[in-house]
Amino acid sequence: MSGKPSRIDQAYTALKSAIIEQALRPGDKLPEDEVGQLFSMSRTLVRQVFSRLNAEGLIEIGGKRPATVAIPSLDDAVAAFEVRQALEREVITLVIKRWNPEHKAALEAHLAREIEAAKAGSAPMSIRLAGEFHTLLAEMSGNPLLSRFVSDVVSRCSVVLAVYGRPHSADCGVHEHRDIIDAIAAGDATSAWDLMRHHLGEVEARALIGSSEDSPRSLADMLSPYVEGGAGTKARPAKNRGRPRLQVVKENR
Repeated sequence: MSGKPSRIDQAYTALKSAIIEQALRPGDKLPEDEVGQLFSMSRTLVRQVFSRLNAEGLIEIGGKRPATVAIPSLDDAVAAFEVRQALEREVITLVIKRWNPEHKAALEAHLAREIEAAKAGSAPMSIRLAGEFHTLLAEMSGNPLLSRFVSDVVSRCSVVLAVYGRPHSADCGVHEHRDIIDAIAAGDATSAWDLMRHHLGEVEARALIGSSEDSPRSLADMLSPYVEGGAGTKARPAKNRGRPRLQVVKENR
């Protein structure tokens, strides 16, 4: 029986969604006391949340400074996409091997959500759903360890794109996901992998370029759409989101 998510799970999901949807940007500070106040948690619980996010490469912790959203290096970025290509090739192989009608229905339902987000012009939601397409596909591989690795590397690639990437093209992503679903449903492993390789190549091509600056925002402003509900469902389309290196709060002394 599944119960209500714990406070730690809710805060973890909310912060992860905020990072992936780029409401929280690389370099943004996450002081324990402010995060604790926003989610009504003790510092001890906040540290448990931070530990999970750090293990996935989403934030950086250590020392006496506040935790910050991760800023991956170019080497980290290249490594993440190399690993992702290898993992998702195996995903394609296993999903075709274990394909069933329920898989197609789930992927179609997810694609419908991507289309809805694209029509609504919700860039943050489109970014999150684009990544979730790949984690959903990995879950269908029937290999929990592979699924966990894919989820990890997809999150890392999302942070890479937040640092180096050009704007997300929801329409292109939707069409490419549609072609991948059709190839998998047809049992055509060669075509499915060629499509996936091209798709990931296009995602990678959006990364590894320069960045721009934007004005500072408070931590409460950045997280307000995520605090209630904790799943990013209240995310609003962002206006003029650049790629700042923010000093949004003062360090506690």
